[in-house]
Amino acid sequence: MTPPSWSKLLRPQPGPVDLAAIDTRGTPGFTGDKTAGREALLELEPTIADLQERLYAHGRSGGERRLLLVLQGMDTSGKGGTMRKAVGLMDPQGVSIKAFGRPTAAEKRRGFLWRIRQALPAAGRLGVFDRSQYEDVLAARVRRLTTPAVIERRYDAINEFEKELVDSGCVVVKVMLHISRDEQKARLAERLDNPEKHWKYNPGDIDDRKLWDEFQHAYEIALERCNTDVAPWHVVPADRKWYRNLAVAHLLIEHLRDLGLDWPPADFDVEAERARLDGS
Repeated sequence: MTPPSWSKLLRPQPGPVDLAAIDTRGTPGFTGDKTAGREALLELEPTIADLQERLYAHGRSGGERRLLLVLQGMDTSGKGGTMRKAVGLMDPQGVSIKAFGRPTAAEKRRGFLWRIRQALPAAGRLGVFDRSQYEDVLAARVRRLTTPAVIERRYDAINEFEKELVDSGCVVVKVMLHISRDEQKARLAERLDNPEKHWKYNPGDIDDRKLWDEFQHAYEIALERCNTDVAPWHVVPADRKWYRNLAVAHLLIEHLRDLGLDWPPADFDVEAERARLDGS
């Protein structure tokens, strides 16, 4: 039986996107329960580690290929958990992670993509963005941080930027972690109930809950406008943490495998070096 293509399962269809129609507790591509899902994730470790090491070796040998994982989602959707559980299956020396907060005054003066360009992964590396250039058409739209005309131009600028990335050898994997309003409320309550998680709680999250519908609409527009063939979006149901982690790991494996990277050939005489080693 041919395994499912997670990329095809999780990519929205072209055209308008209705997030309300996508089940946040769904498990597309997987029929098992929580225990089976966690076991399935662990079983992926040898595969994803091997593929990532090939990418890293490729970069160390002069190759230009790289991969960028973009994680977007409402607060508590699990960007950090995804990095720990899915990205954490790989060797950290080949991974670079950048979390984007509000841009500084200096960053704003340089244009919204400037700080994004500074954080792109180097050749051979797998980069992860915790939030990204999309904040400038999501939060900026909902909070009215700039004019509608400026935001409208940014969609095209993002598409051009991502095509430029792909043309330069960078695979772009964009993931929206799709969480429900009720699940977010439960996770925020958990943070309040547990003193060990108070550091994760942000009072501003309650203010943003009042803007839930506006944020969902902003995501729908971004998903529709920037769901290109060169850098498609993937919507991952995120109410079930174990499924979220499994789905992102599968997406990474598919895209790393599609690179088709072999181990770099030796740039030295293997037999001569073996003889030298034997005589040392």
